[in-house]
Amino acid sequence: MLKDQVILITGSNEGIGFAIAQLCHKYGAKVILHGLDADQLETSASKISPDVSYVAADLRNAEAPQKIIDFVIKKYGRIDGLVNNAGRLDRCTIESIDDDLFDEIMIINTRAPIMLIKAALPHMEKQLNGGSIVNIGSVHAHGGAAKVLLYSMTKAALMTATRNLGNALSQRLVRVNQMNVGWTETENEHKIQASEGKPKNWLDNISKTLAPTGKILTSLQVAEHVAFWLSIKSAPVTGQVVDIEQYPIIGRF
Repeated sequence: MLKDQVILITGSNEGIGFAIAQLCHKYGAKVILHGLDADQLETSASKISPDVSYVAADLRNAEAPQKIIDFVIKKYGRIDGLVNNAGRLDRCTIESIDDDLFDEIMIINTRAPIMLIKAALPHMEKQLNGGSIVNIGSVHAHGGAAKVLLYSMTKAALMTATRNLGNALSQRLVRVNQMNVGWTETENEHKIQASEGKPKNWLDNISKTLAPTGKILTSLQVAEHVAFWLSIKSAPVTGQVVDIEQYPIIGRF
């Protein structure tokens, strides 16, 4: 489905990003991982295939998006797909918010994806089939839980940007869509649950109110959706926001 496509996935050292990278490679793509630590990236890349490339860069730095895209172009001469997956999921309420946390989460979750798109755009638009950008959002973008105020705000901003750019870039054959992901099992989610005092077997006691199947999503299930939206199979649709959840977000009682 993604044969010979060059696809960059940010924040792909582990979790959903790593699952997306694994699946894209399985579907024939030339995959580039991104993360903070080069040693960890090397380990993650080796778990997929010896031919998987990686680039380490801190998205808090203004020059990082251009550096990342330049690496991809130098390595492969093109970029067909960009998955903006990297993000910060800090617990934060209106009482606990401060200036530094506000700026950092906004930079990583909102500024960095936009600047990556800006850096990739000149390369994508000159290609015959343009390019496909998938922003990884969250169902919290629709309002969000009280304890993830800033995270919810950033994903809502990204959601608006997705719709705006889907319109603005459509005639340049660059598609932009967003996957608003629901509750998903990842390494980071296990850490969060442990920090909140949940037992190791917390996955065995998932409320059906929160997850009607009694199980939360897996990273691979999310990755399947992303791969479809990266591929030509989803063309020419653009500017769409898809809620990857077990129940309707709007109108649920």
